[in-house]
Amino acid sequence: MWPRRAPWIGWRLYIFNDVSARAYQKRSSQWTLGKSFDTFGPMGPALVTADEIPDPGRLDLALTLNGQQMQHSNTCNLIFSIPFLIAYLTQAMTLEPGDVIATGTPSGTGASHKPPVFMKPGDEVRIRIEKVGELVNPVVAEM
Repeated sequence: MWPRRAPWIGWRLYIFNDVSARAYQKRSSQWTLGKSFDTFGPMGPALVTADEIPDPGRLDLALTLNGQQMQHSNTCNLIFSIPFLIAYLTQAMTLEPGDVIATGTPSGTGASHKPPVFMKPGDEVRIRIEKVGELVNPVVAEM
């Protein structure tokens, strides 16, 4: 059950690549810097409207690194539903058109693999969400 205040009309769904620089995340108890590089957080490939996806809570999603599946899940496994997140956030802030809510990533990040798998320059990351599309990002070295 989610609060009635949630503005549900007008939402859009897209893919957000939740990139992390683990070396920077481990320098502190605060992980923000490790997600804040200029090229991190690519979004796309398009915004899909609510009328195109009647139930965003039941979409398959997957991430591959160089063709190897690293993550696979479904939006029904989100800890909090999208309507709940919107209602919760609007208790403390006003959401404006164009605001972005990134829900995070499913289990299976490279650091959790045995042995760990980390991206390197030349790699290719593909993220697919059912009915939304596929976002493809090359991994390049930071300058």
